[in-house]
Order: sequence, then structure tokens, then C-alpha cells
Amino acid sequence: MAFRHLFFFVLLSVFISTTFSQSLIRLPTSLRKSHVEAHDDDLYCDSWRLSVETNNAGAWTSIPSQCRLFVQDYMTGKRYASDSDVVANYSLNFASTVEIAADGKDAWVFDIDETLLSNLRYYELHGFGSETFDEKSWDEWVELAEAPALAASLNLYDQLKKMGFKIFLLTGRNENQRNVTAKNLLFAGFTNWERLILRGPSDQGKLAIIYKSEKRSELVNEGYRIHGSSGDQWSDLLGFALAQRSFKLPNPMYFIG
Repeated sequence: MAFRHLFFFVLLSVFISTTFSQSLIRLPTSLRKSHVEAHDDDLYCDSWRLSVETNNAGAWTSIPSQCRLFVQDYMTGKRYASDSDVVANYSLNFASTVEIAADGKDAWVFDIDETLLSNLRYYELHGFGSETFDEKSWDEWVELAEAPALAASLNLYDQLKKMGFKIFLLTGRNENQRNVTAKNLLFAGFTNWERLILRGPSDQGKLAIIYKSEKRSELVNEGYRIHGSSGDQWSDLLGFALAQRSFKLPNPMYFIG
């Protein structure tokens, strides 16, 4: 009996030891796999963001599902602010080479959303671009007039005014949002723009790239020289009646064609 008890105890010990060892082996393997997968997602999402910013991705409707946390980290961390600072510095370097004439016709065109004003508080509630755009909730956010300034863009804006540029604000917002948009801009620290241009009735249904090109063309026909243009979408910058230099701000949250 003693031998049987001893033999049973040995078998039980081997079983427990083997099972415990297998658990120890399995756990790091699982962790290692998830770490690799997370690393692969970050690598893919960083490459995807590069394709978006360089316009290689073309038209897209929402961020890839595996990139939500990546975009969240990018937008709320230091990289977004740093990238925006770099764009503003390049813009300022170019602006400093322009000889401002006495006729008041040297112009710079700014988009508004994600260019002058940050709507990050809105997009935090809507998946950082992973949700389908909802015009109703967007309009409600616009009516609050609480979007803060992008710090880098506010500094650029102020420096351009001091240099003597006439500043035009060209936005895809609708004409019925004029008062609340002007209120928000003033609240955020933007003042003394030359003209705030919004979509009127005849502009409804036009692609952004056509609408903004037409409005720039009107400025050129008035004799303005558009030296610089700043926007977070390629449709802010491409088309016709182009600026001498265009500066694309980062925005991996949404695409407007």
C-alpha cells in the first residue's frame, strides 16, 4: 500500500509539474504573439497615415478599424502638435521670402476646421474618424462655437498679419453658420481677417476641390496674389487658381474630396 501511495504521489507530482510548466510556457508565448500583432498594427497604421498625408491613399471613407487607437494616440499625443509646428514653421519660412507690396493685394488663404480650429473634442466622442460622419451632431458641435485654436496655426496667423498679408478664410461650412463661425474664431484668438468665405446656395453639392478653386479664382480676378494656402485636406490646396506654395496640415481622421 505504501508503494502504491508513493507511486500515485509521484504521478500526481509529475502531472502538476507538467501542467504548471506548460502554463508557464504558454503564457509568454501568448503575450509575445499579441505584442507582435500590436507592433504590426502600429507599423501598418503609421504607413497608412503616411499614404493619407501624401494623398497616395486617394479618397477614403473611414480609418481602418485596427488603427483607431493609433489615430487616437497620434491626435492626443505629442506627434500631432509637433507635426503641426513643423508645417507652420515651413509656412513662416516661405512667407518671410515674400516681398509685400504696398497695394494690399498679397494674400494667404486658410481653411478653418483642423487648420485654424481643432475639433478634437468632437472627434473624441466619435471614434477619431472610425464612425460614419453624422451631419446633425456636427452642426450641433459647430453651434457651440467652442473649438479651440491649433496653437501652431494661431502663431502663424498672427505672424502673417504682422508681415502685411491679407488673410482670407475659406471654409466648407455653410453660409447659415457664418455668425457662429466668426464667434468661434474670435473666441479662439483669430482676428482681423480680410474675408470669411462660406458655402452659399449656389455652392451646395459642389466637390470641395471645385468650390474652393472657384473661390480662389474670384480672389485672383480681384487682383489678389495668393502666395500661401494652408489646409488639412488636399481638396483645400489642389485644383486651379493655386497658391504659390501650399501647406498641408496633418489629419488622419477624415477625408474631404
